[in-house]
Amino acid sequence: MREYSSPAKAEISDEARLTDTLFARAAGEPKAVAARRQEQAGAGQWRDVTVEQLHGDIVGYAKGLISAGIGQGDRVVLMSRTRYEWTVVDYAIWSVGAVTVPIYETSSAEQIQWILSDSGAKAAFVETAEHAERIASVKDQTPELNQVWTFDGDGLDGLRAAGGDVTDEDLEKRRTAVKADDLATLIYTSGTTGRPKGCRLTHRNFLFIAHSALEGPAKPIIQGHGGTPSTLLFLPLAHVFARFVQVMVIEGKATLGHFPSTGPDLIDQFSVFKPTFLLAVPRVFEKVFTKAQQKAEGEGKGKIFNIAAETAIAYSKALGTGNVPLSLKLKHGLFAKLVYSKLMARLGGEAKYAVSGGSALGSRLGHFFRGAGLTIVEGYGLTETTAPTSVNSPDFNKIGSVGQPLPGTTIRIADDGEVLLKGDHIMVGYWKNEKATAEAFEDGFYRTGDLGSLDDDGFLSITGRKKEIIVTAGGKNVAPAVLEDRIRSHALVSQCMVVGDNRKFIAALITIDPESFALWKEQTNKTGEISEMTEDADLVAAIQGAIDDANKAVSKAEGIKKFRILPNDFTEEDGQMTASLKVKRHVVSKQWSKEIDDIYAG
Repeated sequence: MREYSSPAKAEISDEARLTDTLFARAAGEPKAVAARRQEQAGAGQWRDVTVEQLHGDIVGYAKGLISAGIGQGDRVVLMSRTRYEWTVVDYAIWSVGAVTVPIYETSSAEQIQWILSDSGAKAAFVETAEHAERIASVKDQTPELNQVWTFDGDGLDGLRAAGGDVTDEDLEKRRTAVKADDLATLIYTSGTTGRPKGCRLTHRNFLFIAHSALEGPAKPIIQGHGGTPSTLLFLPLAHVFARFVQVMVIEGKATLGHFPSTGPDLIDQFSVFKPTFLLAVPRVFEKVFTKAQQKAEGEGKGKIFNIAAETAIAYSKALGTGNVPLSLKLKHGLFAKLVYSKLMARLGGEAKYAVSGGSALGSRLGHFFRGAGLTIVEGYGLTETTAPTSVNSPDFNKIGSVGQPLPGTTIRIADDGEVLLKGDHIMVGYWKNEKATAEAFEDGFYRTGDLGSLDDDGFLSITGRKKEIIVTAGGKNVAPAVLEDRIRSHALVSQCMVVGDNRKFIAALITIDPESFALWKEQTNKTGEISEMTEDADLVAAIQGAIDDANKAVSKAEGIKKFRILPNDFTEEDGQMTASLKVKRHVVSKQWSKEIDDIYAG
């Protein structure tokens, strides 16, 4: 058993609450810029929102909630894409002592019904009329829900008008009745198995982890630009990582922008918004790299880009040793003008640092971006830990690890390799599920279900999921994440799932990225859809290259012997992916059981 603790730097008062900073700023620096919002959806223009304006919106909706009969501790659902109103309503709910219950706007009717009924929500905010219809379709099974407000249209105007008779004194009395250990939100884990469980997260949980980050590794990230710090939030706010970002930015008095998707339009917005720091999941950075690579290949400069990429990786690795050869410096300087500067301009040209969380980034991509001018620090956390529990720092960054424990947190590695966590960021338990809560803790530590290791400096590395370890028929234990992460870094690959439990060898199911596939067809003079080309010799050879590269990271017995290209990608809509973009192994194994059996039939 190994254990590593970081000394606390943030102390949260029992009287503290998430609304304190914003309300204090409204009184002390009302004209400061708190947010920026698009003039209209998809437009390139952004306008500043002052603290005074943000505070006014929050107060208006909070008074409306009081008028609507929402009491302290009542649960209020919020289902929308990431947009300015999400943050305003979240803080309005907290201002009246109520509890926000996020639902992904992509959720099925069954998931919506379960969260509404299990949480006992009394009201809901939704983005569109279509969302309202989905809520209405399960109304008979959720009798406690009696009010639904819609962002689009005049729903919020009506709510604000209804609160006109509520005084500032009435609101302040409700707001200050909230204490640090009161419930702030119920976030239902998307879950790769079973029904989602509601994680009970308090005001203290969010304040502790936000200020621990701000006083620790996030400090140089946010302040490293020198000017007014800002970030563009595009991850779903129903996800705990995005919610942590929202709180940290507001507590850190930075400027927050909202964008509703991680689709193709996102990268174009970076150059307009010009964020000074980024927080994202690995898939976003993979897309940035792939797009740059594809553009270079489309212009006949693919060979130059690939040499530049290898140079960036080599340069980053040399930085880690503290010894960069002169020849490498000169080569790197050349590509900084030809390649890296253009890539950084695509990200807005202002960001020096980024944080990646949610799943493994991969050391190759981490080294590439650092060598190109954007230091990406990886972190690790779960819904149950209010997002991050460890993160690298720009000043002490071990690429390939997920960093040291944040100040005030402890990481322990159990005898069987499971990662155990302790700190004021850990949830107080699962909603109405004492059995699951009891099973989640051991000796005061939260049991993550992840497998990992700690080095002598306290840097954590995640090696896999305890329940996802594959045991072959020969008794070999294999952590699939090591292979899957490397294979997914290939431009043509969208998803990869390693199989082989109780089988003679390790194999993999591969899905193809549609955008990269279209460019690949042009370059190889191919025609046809993915579903028609799963056995195309050139496509199979390209994927075999990704397999061969991944196999270099493991022993021969752990390597992938065979693979199958699937005709369709894994999607949340078809049930193969969680809302946080994790593969549901049991679903994929069942849906593609014939293909798995065919792999081993020989």
